[in-house]
Amino acid sequence: MKRRGTGTIAVEDVGSRVRLQAWVRRRRDLGGLIFLQLRDNSGVVQVVVRPDEQPEVAESLDAVRLEWVVDVEGVVERRSPENINPEMETGEVEVILDRAEVLSRSDPLPFAVEGEVDATEETRLRYRFLDLRRSELQSNLRLRHRVTMEILKHFDERGFVNVETPILTRSTPEGARDYLVPSRVHHGSLYALPQSPQLFKQILMVAGLDRYVQIARCFRDEDLRADRQPEFTQVDVEISFPTEDDIFELIESLFARIFPIVGIDPEVPFPRLTHEEAIRRFGTDRPDLRFEMEIGDLTDLLAESDFRAFRKAAEDGGVIRGINLPSAAKSSRRQIDEWAQVARAHGAAGVLTLKRIEGELEFQVKGVLSREELRTVADRLHMADGDLALLVAGPGGVASAALGSVRLKAAHQLDLIPADRHAFVWVTEFPLLEWDEGSQRWSACHHPFTTPDPRDLDRLETDPGSVRARAYDVVMNGIELGGGSIRIHDADLQQRAFAALGIGAEEARSRFGFLLDALRFGAPPHGGVALGLDRIVMVMAGASSIRDVIAFPKTTSATCLMTAAPSPVDEAQLSELGIALTDTGHPEDEGEVGKDLES
Repeated sequence: MKRRGTGTIAVEDVGSRVRLQAWVRRRRDLGGLIFLQLRDNSGVVQVVVRPDEQPEVAESLDAVRLEWVVDVEGVVERRSPENINPEMETGEVEVILDRAEVLSRSDPLPFAVEGEVDATEETRLRYRFLDLRRSELQSNLRLRHRVTMEILKHFDERGFVNVETPILTRSTPEGARDYLVPSRVHHGSLYALPQSPQLFKQILMVAGLDRYVQIARCFRDEDLRADRQPEFTQVDVEISFPTEDDIFELIESLFARIFPIVGIDPEVPFPRLTHEEAIRRFGTDRPDLRFEMEIGDLTDLLAESDFRAFRKAAEDGGVIRGINLPSAAKSSRRQIDEWAQVARAHGAAGVLTLKRIEGELEFQVKGVLSREELRTVADRLHMADGDLALLVAGPGGVASAALGSVRLKAAHQLDLIPADRHAFVWVTEFPLLEWDEGSQRWSACHHPFTTPDPRDLDRLETDPGSVRARAYDVVMNGIELGGGSIRIHDADLQQRAFAALGIGAEEARSRFGFLLDALRFGAPPHGGVALGLDRIVMVMAGASSIRDVIAFPKTTSATCLMTAAPSPVDEAQLSELGIALTDTGHPEDEGEVGKDLES
């Protein structure tokens, strides 16, 4: 007899004989009757054993406990009205068993796979095969599957070709450390796992493919957090002869297709903010536009005030900026101190308060600002009665970052973010380069292959920090979902970009010679985007971590607790690879002796 899914048994099956192979979800033994709830990925159904009528079935199931796997057969019966369970899809029926077999036993569970999770995340990851039985994670993985299928359909309908690019490649660092793989055939040489398919997809454009897409696995050896993993999946896209508008429309139409799966309907086209505008108005290049509370610039109003802290900040080339928290004038001193601590964590000296209570304006430092100055500040920040403004003085970047973080913290604490609202935005015109204090050189904000804005190209050598890039990010609710750029397609300009990064001609040839060669053989203008699939599904599922939408994730120390990876390998394997291990004794290795690779 063909197996049926437990969640598929319905009133229409009454009188029919069915076979079920599933896990035991619950057991009740009432003496004269034994009730089992069986579960598979289709749902749950109740089965009944009548020991007086089927003693051999009762004996077969006598020892059965939670999460044992059983194979049973029986006849579907309708439940009596008083026994209908409205909380179960199959609650109107049950299966009266006349055959049963135990297929697999289960040890006592380290945590329950039903209801609230009663285990630490470490325990859940150690027993990931049990954690994945939970309906929440099963639902997340099915959502991920559906989203992935819709993504591929979207690009297929638009003429894109799905191409797999190499996993074993050469090291071309893109801002994070590479994972390296030693070669058995070429001792002393190593492959790198790709941080992205960036260079390969550009070469596919040079090859004339025109439209490329890949659900790509990528690897970065970097510090982790809730939305990062050492191996991750991105929706990788590249097209030839594009404008930014082409890319934007492509992704907006994709999001308008996949987000309705979970009841989110993006309004297209998405608004656009330049990087400079996003920082100035919201203090971050990942602005959350679900609520107002924009940062206001008060420098022109207070630069010549009698308050020394404001005047000095302006004289030193800094700014005075503020943010208005609606209906927060009566916040406790403790709450205000918490917001001040958030600002200090981003480099600010603290915050100064301005309250509007019953029409009167009260500045934290008495007597240093005139009534007119207070009025103009309140007007600039659109303060209503009962509002609280927080002011910061200092370097522009510090003031923006501090107030941007306070903005988000306060919005959550004051419940200012509508639960049913979602806001998408494109952030454009990123800086091409940023100064790295550690290495004392310029580094690429996106990657070294991004086209400079033609309006700024003449300053690439003389004032590289002022050059904007044809780069863009797509942001939802303050979360970056992806980013991309129009690429450099001219070999000479690519050499200039390398030089601005301190990469000389010889080093560029050694590391990127294959790309430079390709750009000299009729490379079309091209550009694209990479979307974080893990992060998109995390947002759609309402999960707090991407680990909840990845089947087998790593911990924040990049380990797999289930398989105990990474792990030592035997000396024979190392010898075959031409590798010797030396002790380094890193104290951060939790008692383990650190190992370095030495070819």
